[in-house]
Amino acid sequence: MNRAEREAAARRIMERVPAPVPPDVHTEAVRRGERLLRRRRLARRVLWLLACAAAVAFAVWAAHARPWVEPPSQTTPPITGW
Repeated sequence: MNRAEREAAARRIMERVPAPVPPDVHTEAVRRGERLLRRRRLARRVLWLLACAAAVAFAVWAAHARPWVEPPSQTTPPITGW
């Protein structure tokens, strides 16, 4: 196919009358789109809630366990009576 034939084929395709679309397709697409957006928003909120709960739980654990403090040495008994 040379360039002129391709252009002619493309023009024929673009000049065709589009197939009729049922009237309820638009409303169904809008309904599905709104439902999809609602689900995404709910999932995003749940994930943020879980992230905040995890941060609070970590902060409470860190305040109680104090992992940055060295534990007391228990390998050598204290020296007394010198």
